[in-house]
Amino acid sequence: MKSHLRRMAEYNTWCNRRIYDAVSHLSDAEYRADRGAFFKSIHGTLNHLLATDRIWMKRFTGEGDVPTRLDAILFDSFADLRDAREAEDARILAYAQGLTEEAMARRFRYSMISDPTEVEEPLAPALFHVFNHQTHHRGQVHCMLTGLGYEAPSLDLIRFERQRNAAV
Repeated sequence: MKSHLRRMAEYNTWCNRRIYDAVSHLSDAEYRADRGAFFKSIHGTLNHLLATDRIWMKRFTGEGDVPTRLDAILFDSFADLRDAREAEDARILAYAQGLTEEAMARRFRYSMISDPTEVEEPLAPALFHVFNHQTHHRGQVHCMLTGLGYEAPSLDLIRFERQRNAAV
């Protein structure tokens, strides 16, 4: 399971880089316009992903600053948001690489942002949730890019695997 988790962290980083590369070509108006997504704009959606990753990493590690809202705009500037995304992806990857099978099997407790009820659950499914959550909202960004008439990048896991294997 550890190698699969590491691979998902690497894939997550690869996908985020590709999405941010594609978004970097948008005008500010295109980037910020309400597109009817849950977090309205591409800007809102990318901020949400960073916010939730920070929330989960605080739960996993006990370290880091976290927003108190799921729709928090952590960075107004795309460049600052991208820098923060890259730093968070490096943090996630380092965390995944340092996990042991024993650590992934342990249970942990946390309180949710939307409901202060305390939850206890195994670590591994929560870790996989983080990657699945990223995939869900990156898909929304992908759709918004396509709706704007841009060619959105392929985010297929198999494409990542091919590129990864070609580099070895």
